[in-house]
Amino acid sequence: MPKKFIKRFSPNPETLKAHPHLQRFGSKLQNPNLWHLNRRSAAGAVAVGLFCAWMPMPFQMLLAAFLAMFFSVNLPISVALVWVSNPLTMPPLFYCAYRLGAFILQAPLLDFHFKLSYHWIVNAIETIAPPLFVGCLILGSITAILGYWGFTFFWRYSSIQKWKKRKSYKKH
Repeated sequence: MPKKFIKRFSPNPETLKAHPHLQRFGSKLQNPNLWHLNRRSAAGAVAVGLFCAWMPMPFQMLLAAFLAMFFSVNLPISVALVWVSNPLTMPPLFYCAYRLGAFILQAPLLDFHFKLSYHWIVNAIETIAPPLFVGCLILGSITAILGYWGFTFFWRYSSIQKWKKRKSYKKH
């Protein structure tokens, strides 16, 4: 089930390899593991995508693509899962990460109000960024591990169910 479902929504690898902006990656995109859909590649892509979703940075999809190429896991899945953190989910995700980081670093929780100014950005980097980054790294690592093992379990469970269905079909 997961393989058919994922393949239905995955883009065509040949189309992506021919894309003008992706040409600069050259032979790196020719790695068949980036496009192959098996349990290891898909579970690794889930881990990469979920980890990158927690990173408080612009262009998370580029980081996910780079890590997918580095670890030779499914590229489309890792890039797609970055969208777990989207404009609607980012505020609660990053607030939880900030709270966790502040707890770990034993930093006081700050009551901050956003203002678009140079002074506010510099002050935020000095006070808010360390707990936020620590929390994001911890939560990103935890969700990556849970995502990897959860997807592996789901894939195995689905395969076992498929084999049981085939076995019962052959008996009848």
